[in-house]
Amino acid sequence: MNYLSREKQIEIIAALCEGVSQRSVTRLTGVDRKTVGRLALRVGMGCMELHDRLMVGVRTERLELDEAWSFVAKKQKNVLRHEIEVKGDQYVFIAMAGTQKAIISWGVGKRNTESTMDFLQDLRGRVIGQPEISTDGFHPYRLAIRDVFGDSASHGIIVKTYSVTHLVKEAQGRYSPAAVVAVERQVVSGDPDQYVSTSYVERQNLSLRMGSRRFTRLTNGFSKKLDNHVAAVALYVAHYNLCRVHEALKTTPAKALGVVDRAWTIGALIDAALATQPITPVPTAPERRKLFTVIDGGKN
Repeated sequence: MNYLSREKQIEIIAALCEGVSQRSVTRLTGVDRKTVGRLALRVGMGCMELHDRLMVGVRTERLELDEAWSFVAKKQKNVLRHEIEVKGDQYVFIAMAGTQKAIISWGVGKRNTESTMDFLQDLRGRVIGQPEISTDGFHPYRLAIRDVFGDSASHGIIVKTYSVTHLVKEAQGRYSPAAVVAVERQVVSGDPDQYVSTSYVERQNLSLRMGSRRFTRLTNGFSKKLDNHVAAVALYVAHYNLCRVHEALKTTPAKALGVVDRAWTIGALIDAALATQPITPVPTAPERRKLFTVIDGGKN
């Protein structure tokens, strides 16, 4: 990997950021798959450090929070007891600025109270003031937001009821999304007239699945190792915030938020990410804020 030209590194990372799988990148670029994987891991870990440095002291009026399901190595039903922390279901927690569309904070972990609290504590450390917070009906949000943001936090939840008529036997409807038949909004604390919506962050889940092959459903491109999974999320978030021009904003979310003064190129992102990383290989058990558990080595 250290001998790849800058042009080849840009070609690889650009492809990965557009939802191309590592095996496809190997065929397209002629670079060994292990080299592609090591570059993706190192740049991803660098993007995690980069996000920690840039996304601080953020001011925004509204935050939308949601979790996107994914899995590592195997489906949850096949996970053995000693594998439960590092394999199976791994949810991606995302906090998005409602106006600037930037991803302020993210985390990877189980969908439980502990991961929710870690995620919100990270978010609290990045945001100044008391923005309005919208979430779904996931119960741990209620207590965690109160504990982290205080009793005066403005928190609203939105609960959507889906139709069960999508459970059909015909192939054309098997993977169709369910129809929303009812929407209930509830203010947990704060201003009763606050705007409660998670539409933007839910749309972000689609962007995540389109922008990283590891999240595309019904494929074999899923992550086989948790640290590679976390690195892929970090790369996606950095590319989305810094490089990808939002169609509605006409600029990148990071520039709209004011944390950078221009849209970044892929080359600039790679340079900044690798500058945060040592020359020695990335350790197999990185102790990082986003990684809620210590993980063991293994295959990509």
